[in-house]
Amino acid sequence: MTIKVGSIVSHTRGQEWGAGKVLEVTSTLAMIQFSDGKKRKIAVSHFSTLEPAAPGSYLPPTEVPVEAKPARAPRATKKKK
Repeated sequence: MTIKVGSIVSHTRGQEWGAGKVLEVTSTLAMIQFSDGKKRKIAVSHFSTLEPAAPGSYLPPTEVPVEAKPARAPRATKKKK
């Protein structure tokens, strides 16, 4: 199987991860976003454990809104003697 950016794949030994979308491919690994919400790096030597998956089987992880931190009060300056 040829691994390309945008391909939908599944990992034969990680079925609980769900389907994944290939985000990046280098000469040594592929970065894949799986439906369980985790990004995993799969080494080229393990590409044989990846197989094509149906495009509709990939469910992108739900976005969790980032909560804004409250602003800090400015520091008090030290008075010189």
